[in-house]
Amino acid sequence: MEVTKNKKSENIFLMVVTLALPTMAEQLLSVLLQYVDTAMVGRLGAEATAAVSTSTTITWLVGSMPYAFGVAAMTLIAQAIGAREEEKIKHIARQSLIFALVVGAVIEVICLGVAPFLAGWMGAEEAIRPAATRYFVWISIPVVFKSIHYILASAIRATKDTFSPMVVSISINVINIILDYLLIYKFGLGVDGAAIATCISATIGGLSILFIFFRKPLLTFNIFTTKGDKEITKQMWKLSLPILLINIASTSGYVVFAGLVSHMGTVIFAAHSIAVGAEELFYTGGYGFKTAANTLVGISYGEQNYKKYRKVTISAIGLTVLVMTLSGIALYFFAETLMGFFTPDPQVIKLGTRVLKMVAFSEPFFGLYVISEGIYYGLGMTRYPFVIETGGMWLVRILSTYIGIHFFGMGLTGVWMCMIADNVLKALFLTIPIPKLWKKQNAGHSL
Repeated sequence: MEVTKNKKSENIFLMVVTLALPTMAEQLLSVLLQYVDTAMVGRLGAEATAAVSTSTTITWLVGSMPYAFGVAAMTLIAQAIGAREEEKIKHIARQSLIFALVVGAVIEVICLGVAPFLAGWMGAEEAIRPAATRYFVWISIPVVFKSIHYILASAIRATKDTFSPMVVSISINVINIILDYLLIYKFGLGVDGAAIATCISATIGGLSILFIFFRKPLLTFNIFTTKGDKEITKQMWKLSLPILLINIASTSGYVVFAGLVSHMGTVIFAAHSIAVGAEELFYTGGYGFKTAANTLVGISYGEQNYKKYRKVTISAIGLTVLVMTLSGIALYFFAETLMGFFTPDPQVIKLGTRVLKMVAFSEPFFGLYVISEGIYYGLGMTRYPFVIETGGMWLVRILSTYIGIHFFGMGLTGVWMCMIADNVLKALFLTIPIPKLWKKQNAGHSL
């Protein structure tokens, strides 16, 4: 039997670190390999970078939708493991696969339908629109496989296996880099080559995760048994809908945000896009601990073990702030080096370096924001994060950026100050209620 009894001697601190490290390594190496991918495109010039960057925020939106159902699967499976409900785990696994297939298929159809109009909507210059359109079409083709990857990898992580998704993620990124080199340079396909490489590697990733998922005894289900599926479906929707709305609100905000910046010129937009991508490397610590917190808080809640929950939250928050503080220091000192890796354009490097050094000071707050979400999700509380995320994105980041650009002539530095303010405020509003979350959830309240 895979569901093991809770042990009083459990070292929670070590457990948080053990679960977080593979996810951190996965994200760290994935981002590093994406850096190489971006740099390969960047060497083609600012127009190629802008063509790829045009669809970046839309790609985030596409990825955020299955992610919401992945969080629901992770939370429900973790709580069921804590409560030792093996049959329920199998029903959740079954519904997770169904959601992965249906959600992926629907999103893929929508993406391919809007592809011809996307570059224009994003305010891209006429010269780069054909390349931007072709790029988005290619990366939209494997969306159903990306959906399978996101959702089923989350289900696998809930079983305390963060190693297998790490191996798959790193492998497909290595494949992507190899294909990038061959298709971009050897076959001379340029931006199209980068898109085809992404298409192939994403397909391999989805199939690989599907194979691992079916080899997990705890997640193995009888395809002919549907008893209990309706209740699981309701629970998944209840958890995932606020997260889905969070992701739509935030990512559509990123789309609007990027649209505002794109109208400031190709050089500014290239500097902004590269800086945003460069900063991703320094998020990995926070997201690694977020996955560990989501899983362990869910298990603690399923066990109704408050002491374990408290130890998990203290360990996760403390470790996240420490790692993100170190990340901020590293980002400050290596900002110019990072920008130079992505582009040879001196104007882009100078502008991107300036904003990266600014945002370095807010990394600990971003870590608090990320880890707090993981704690809320582990308890099955998703409504309050939706309110905070939506308010921060649209009232702080978007509105202030719009006013600053159109009425005060604000440059990219001012735009990033609005972004930093958004992250800091969200961190504070999400972290402050954490000590009372357990009592509120057990009292039947839903934040």
